[in-house]
Amino acid sequence: MGQLPHYGHYPHCPFIGLFINTCGCRKTAITGGILNAVGWILSSYASNVHYLFITFGVTAGIGSGMVYLPAVVMVGEYFQKRRALAQGLSTTGTGFGAFLMTVFLKYLCMEFGWRDAMFIQGAVCLNLCVCGALMRPIYYKEETTEKEEDRNSNKTQKDSKRLSCSAETLTSNGVLCEEEKEQSKDHKPGSLSALESKDETQLGKNIYVLCILKTVSRLTVTIQKGFGTWYASYFGAASLFTNRMFAAFVFWALFAYSTFVIPFIHLPEIVKQYNLSAQNDIFPLTSIIAIVHIFGKVILGIISDSPCVSAWNVFMAANVTLVICILILPLMHTYVGLAVVCALIGFSSGYFSLMPVVTEDLVGIKQLANAYGIIICANGISALLGPPFAGWIYDLTQKYDFSFYICGLLYMVGILSLLIQPYIGKKKTLAEKGIENGKV
Repeated sequence: MGQLPHYGHYPHCPFIGLFINTCGCRKTAITGGILNAVGWILSSYASNVHYLFITFGVTAGIGSGMVYLPAVVMVGEYFQKRRALAQGLSTTGTGFGAFLMTVFLKYLCMEFGWRDAMFIQGAVCLNLCVCGALMRPIYYKEETTEKEEDRNSNKTQKDSKRLSCSAETLTSNGVLCEEEKEQSKDHKPGSLSALESKDETQLGKNIYVLCILKTVSRLTVTIQKGFGTWYASYFGAASLFTNRMFAAFVFWALFAYSTFVIPFIHLPEIVKQYNLSAQNDIFPLTSIIAIVHIFGKVILGIISDSPCVSAWNVFMAANVTLVICILILPLMHTYVGLAVVCALIGFSSGYFSLMPVVTEDLVGIKQLANAYGIIICANGISALLGPPFAGWIYDLTQKYDFSFYICGLLYMVGILSLLIQPYIGKKKTLAEKGIENGKV
């Protein structure tokens, strides 16, 4: 039952931002649902682990990332007043889904075997396409005015084409009337119908080719525009990394998730070390973290949406609470003490639901897809490197305590970078103003 919450395991999310900029959230989510389902279905035919790396790890993983990131972006676009609560409620589905799907997959494996279970799960994942189809895009004033101008220009072009076509038909009818009189003397009426049918087929082919060329040109323009926005966000003059606060946020994300992962790795061994297996079997400590984590996201979202509280302050308070709990967890030697600390870890880690809100406040709604993709990628790297690093520390020290202490201190470095950065910016602005006043 104690499942590790899986957001943050998408290192490919920066590239998914390119799909969102090009195709939009709806098409990206539908494509991700199809890829996820295909990955599960192909995994049911796996003959070795290397095959599963491609089908389950790459295909299904990319598909899940293409569904998760658009869902976060669309919630940010739809909700402006109660964003934190909306994000908290939407992300609780991942926690409940982890519990329910674990039970569901165990039942399928017992009844049908693991191959048929993966095939059925692939069919279930096709429901993600339906969820993606419900992501109706929101157009802002600038975009709506541009679209209205395009529509008006298209209408004028169509009207002019119709007028030109009617003029051509009138002249052609006049010519045809004269030609018919001349040709009726020499030719039979059957030859005229044959000529008309040939002209109609040729005209239909030309229109079909023009429609294909028009759609291709529109697609290339859309791709170029989306790629330009994506490239400018990462490498251009207006890059996201020119925002010092966002760069500090990415640095924090590189340490955050690995610290949260460590209790899930070492808690079973700590329970055995302190002879608490009987109590832990009744209610596992990892399950306490996962269950309280779900409620923490909703409660922290409600607190962040209150008018007198800043989402950033709630986010930072939750981070400080989490790192303190990680540092004091090895000092607990009873089941009750470990359960209390695990509950605090689960509640404070509910700040994951505030990450899209904080990111949007830093970069704006238009850059949310690219910026949050970078944050999730940093979290994915942290989750990937954290467990081996914790295991390496245990191999050196033969104690689980040092893994918590060292990773907690690294996490504290990331938190300090977030706390110090605003003051550095203020000092620089004050120094610049002083220089300008001196010059004047």
